[in-house]
Amino acid sequence: MRPSRNDIIASARAFAQEWHGETSERGEAQTFWTEFLAVFGIQRRRVHAAFERHARRSSTMGGGFIDLIWPGMILAEHKSAGEDLEAAADQALDYLDSLPDRDVPRLILVSDFARMGVMDLEAEDRPLFVFPLARLADEIDRFLFLAGYTTRRFEVEGAVNVKAAEILGDVYDEIAATGYAGHPLRVFIVRLLFLLFGDSTGLWARSQFSDLLINRTADDGSDLGMWLGRLFAVLDTPDDRRTTALDQDLAAFPYVNGGLFEERHEPPDTTRRMRERLIEACHFDWSKISPAIFGSMFQSVMEPAARRAIGAHYTSETNILRVIRPLLLDDLESELAACGSSRARLRTFHEKLGRLTFFDPACGCGNFLVIAYRELRRLEREVLARLNPGPVQLGLSLEGQRKVQIDQFHGIEIEEFPARIAETAMYLIEHLENEELSRSFGLNVVDLPIAAVAHIHIGNALRMDWATVLEPQRCSFLYGNPPFVGKKARSASQQDDMAVVFGQAKGTATLDYVAAWYEKARSYLKGTDAKAAFVSTNSITQGEQVPILWPRLLNDGFEIGFAHRTFVWTSEAAGMAHVHCVIVGFRSGGWPGKRWLFDYATPRSEPHQLEATQINPYLVDAPTVYVEKRREPLAAVPHASFGSMPNDGGNLILDDDAMARLREVDPVAARFVREMASARQLLHGERRWCLWLVDATAAEIRSSPELAARVKAVRDYRTKSDREATKQLARTPQLFGEIRQPATDYLCIPRHAGELRALVPMRYFGPSVVASDSTLVVPGADLFLFGVLQSAMFTTWLRAVGGKLESRLRISVESVYNTFPFPDPSDTQRARVTEAAQRVLDARQTHPDSSLSNLYDPLATPADLVRAHSHLDRAVDACFGRRGALGEADRLRVLFDRYVEMTSAQTTLDLVPKRAERGSRRRR
Repeated sequence: MRPSRNDIIASARAFAQEWHGETSERGEAQTFWTEFLAVFGIQRRRVHAAFERHARRSSTMGGGFIDLIWPGMILAEHKSAGEDLEAAADQALDYLDSLPDRDVPRLILVSDFARMGVMDLEAEDRPLFVFPLARLADEIDRFLFLAGYTTRRFEVEGAVNVKAAEILGDVYDEIAATGYAGHPLRVFIVRLLFLLFGDSTGLWARSQFSDLLINRTADDGSDLGMWLGRLFAVLDTPDDRRTTALDQDLAAFPYVNGGLFEERHEPPDTTRRMRERLIEACHFDWSKISPAIFGSMFQSVMEPAARRAIGAHYTSETNILRVIRPLLLDDLESELAACGSSRARLRTFHEKLGRLTFFDPACGCGNFLVIAYRELRRLEREVLARLNPGPVQLGLSLEGQRKVQIDQFHGIEIEEFPARIAETAMYLIEHLENEELSRSFGLNVVDLPIAAVAHIHIGNALRMDWATVLEPQRCSFLYGNPPFVGKKARSASQQDDMAVVFGQAKGTATLDYVAAWYEKARSYLKGTDAKAAFVSTNSITQGEQVPILWPRLLNDGFEIGFAHRTFVWTSEAAGMAHVHCVIVGFRSGGWPGKRWLFDYATPRSEPHQLEATQINPYLVDAPTVYVEKRREPLAAVPHASFGSMPNDGGNLILDDDAMARLREVDPVAARFVREMASARQLLHGERRWCLWLVDATAAEIRSSPELAARVKAVRDYRTKSDREATKQLARTPQLFGEIRQPATDYLCIPRHAGELRALVPMRYFGPSVVASDSTLVVPGADLFLFGVLQSAMFTTWLRAVGGKLESRLRISVESVYNTFPFPDPSDTQRARVTEAAQRVLDARQTHPDSSLSNLYDPLATPADLVRAHSHLDRAVDACFGRRGALGEADRLRVLFDRYVEMTSAQTTLDLVPKRAERGSRRRR
C-alpha cells in the first residue's frame, strides 16, 4: 500500500537524521539512494536495477556511469561531502543526450550527504534548488510524485489530449490488426486504459505496470498476451484468495473489484510491435489527462465513423461547466458559503451532497457525469476541511466521513464501448479525487478494492423506461448532450425512435432528434423537484420547431430557468466539429430562484450573464408566445412571395457565355433573354440570364433552333420526373414551372445568408429582371418598408424565429415576414426611416465595384455604409418607442411585446403609403 503523506514526512525525517553530515565515500551512495527511495515506498528490488547504468557524456564524448536512473522518473548523481552540486547537476544533464526520449527523467537529484539538490526538468527555467538534507521533510512535496501522488494540472484544452488519444489509438490498431475484434477487444482496450492511468496516478507503485512489461515479457512480444491475461485475473482476485505461489510482480498489484476485470476473455495473440506500442504508451504521463475529456477523444480514435453515424459530438470541459454551473453548481457553492463555519449547517449540507443523484440519458463516454462528480467532491473536500480544522488528528478516518460516492451517478449510452469508457472514467476520477483528499489532509485514502460503481446502462434511451435506471422521485438532476441530428439527417431507426416517443402528435416529425429527449424528460420529471438541462441544436428554439415542441412542456407545468443562447460548440477531436447549440435548463412546477440568460455577442464569443424575469422558448426575456406561420402578414404591408422557379433541368438558364453566343447565332431567341435575379447574383454580382418565353408564340419557338432544342429538353426533363406535378408541367415546357414575376418594381430578398452578417442585404429590381426561387419578392415595397427590413430590428426577429439552413440565416415568408410585428409610426418617424433608408442606398452607390456580399462583409463594411445603417437603426428603433444603445436581447423584448400586442388585438396597420408618396421616392 502507498504510504500517506504524513508517513512519508516521518520517514523523511528519520532518513535525514541518519544521513545528515555523513562523510562516507561514494561507496555509500547506493545505500543512500536506496533508502531515499524507500521513504516513498519504493521497494528495494525495484531500485537495484537502476544503479550502475552505463551512459555516454555528450560534452566529452566519453563513457561514464549514471549513479542511479529510474527511467522517466529520476536521474541521480552523488558527490563526496563538500563537492560542487551545481557541477554534479551539469554532469547529470550531460547524460541526457544519450538517453532515449522515453527514459528522460522528470527530476535530476544530486547530493553530498549534507545537502540535496533537485532540478525539475518540466519547469520552464530548470533551476537547481539546493537545501540542507535536514530540511527534506519540509520540501517533501517536491518528491511526492515518486510515491504515486499526482499534481492536478489537467491540460484540458491542449494538444496533449490529442497526443494521448493517438498513442492509445496506435495500441488499438496493433491489436485490431491481428484480427482480435468485437466485444473482447473493447473490454481489453478499456482495461489497458485503466492500467495506464493507474501507473501514472498512484493506484499502485509508480510505473509498476511499465516495469512488468519491460522486465518480464519477452522482447518479441510473444508472451505479452499471457502476462496481461494473468494480470487481469489477479486484479479481479481478492488478496485472501490469491495463492502463496503467485508471482511476486503480479502479487504487487491490488485487488480492483467493481466488475472492471470480472469478465473473462482469452487475451489476443501478441507481437513485438504490440509490445513496443504498449511500452511507449506507458512512458506517456497519463496523469495530465482529465478522464472527462479523454474518453470522448479516445472514442474518436477508435470508432469515428460509427460515432458520427449516431450523432456524437465531443465536449470540452468549458462547455460541460456551461451546463452544470447554472443547473446545480452555482447554487451548491452558494449554500456552502452560507454554512460558514457552523458545524451543524456544514453537516446538513454534507448529508445533502450524499443524497443528490445525477442522471445523463445520453452519457456517451461519461464526460458530464465525471465533471459533476469531480465538482461534488471538491465541495465535499471543503466541507471536510471546515469540519476538521487545524492539525490532522491521529486516527482520523476520512473514508468514514465521506458521503459523496460514484453510485449517485447514472447514465444511459446506446453503444457498448463508450459506456465502458464512462465506467472506467468514473473509477479514475474517483481515484484522482481521493488523491486530492489525501494531499489536503496528509492521509492515504484507500482506493482499492472499488466499493461503489456508477450505474451506466447500455441501451437506446428513447426506447427505455428511464424509471428503471433511476426512479423519478429520486432524481435530483437530469442533464447531458443528446445527439446533434437534424430532421433531414436522421436515420431510419432514429425516425422510428421519434415515432415511439411522440406517437402521432401533429408536426413532431419535423423536430430535431434531440427533441425526443425533452419529451422523455417531460413524462419522466413531471411532478418532481428535479432540475434538467440539455445541450441542443439551436433550431429547437427557432422557427417552425418552437410552436411544435415547447407547448408540450411549458403548457404542462414546466418552466425554463436558464439558457445559453446560440453559441458554437467546438471540439478537440479529429475533424473539430463546430455545431451551433443552445443549452436549456427547465423544471416541472416552476423554477426556484433567479432565472439567467447567457447571451453571446457572436456565436464564437464568450457569454455574458443577464438576470431574466421570464425566459420564453426563443430564449428571450419576454412573455411566452409561439410565433406560428401566417398566410397573411400580421400588418397591412405588401405581400411577399417566392420568386419564379424554373424546374427546367437548367435548360432555360444561361451564363454570360451562353447568352452572348445565343444572341450572336439566334436573333429570335435573343429577344426573349432576360436578366435573372438569383440569391448569388444579388449578393455576389454573378450575372445570370434566362429565356423568359411567357409572350413567345409557338411559331417563334419553332423558328428558333435554340428555343426549340431547349424547350424540348425541358419537356423531356419534366416527363422523366418521379413527381406527378412535375410531369404535368411538361405540357407547358416553354414556361417556368412556377411563375411569380412582379409586374412592377420589387424588393428582392435572398432566402438565405451567412450567419455572421449583421443583416440580409436586399435591393430593388425592375419588372424586366426575373427573380428566381432562391429569392423572395415584395412588389411595391416603398423606402419605409425597405428601411425596416434592413434594420437591426428585423434581423433580430429573423435570427430568433426564422430558423437556419445549416448555419445560414433563412428568411421565410410565412414564418418571418408575415409574422414580423411592424411598428405603428408617426408621420415624422416614417419620414425619418425613409430618409435613412435612402442614405443606405446612396452609401452603396459610392462603391459601384463592390458586391453586396463584399459591402456587408463583417470585417470590411465601408465606414459610410456603417454610419448609414446606424442612422437607420436609430430611426427604426424610435418607431418602436426605444432610444439609446440596444442589444439583441433588448430588441427581442420589444418585438415580442409588440407581437403579443398585435396578435392579442389582431391589429392591422395601414403601412402602405399613398400613391403620390410612393411615386415620389428616390432610390437606386
